[in-house]
Amino acid sequence: QVQLVESGGGLVQAGDSLRLSCAASGRTLSSYAMGWFRQAPGKEREFVAAFRWNTYITYYADSVRGRFTISRDNAKNAVYLQMNNLTPEDTAVYYCAARTTPGVPQSSYAYDYWGQGTQVTVSS
Repeated sequence: QVQLVESGGGLVQAGDSLRLSCAASGRTLSSYAMGWFRQAPGKEREFVAAFRWNTYITYYADSVRGRFTISRDNAKNAVYLQMNNLTPEDTAVYYCAARTTPGVPQSSYAYDYWGQGTQVTVSS
């Protein structure tokens, strides 16, 4: 079992930055894929960014590429999402997810463990 806890969300203005954190416990993540997803009101959960822990090859949704950066801290067993130049369209609940089997899919259905989510609201 893996427990994931997100933090760092909040209310910001357009153009601001936020850094989300995902703390993992229960198992080390060295063989996992880790992803960030988001869900806006009335919309489906969508892929934001992901990587496989042992290769650290990163993947991004087109809508965030160049503005968001996913990273990790091996010692802390944590994953981060640095979000720059935020826009109102980035407003959503952001979730951290872990996948135990090979691959780095962009479908939320392919991930095994989820955090409770953290709200990000960007005002114009």
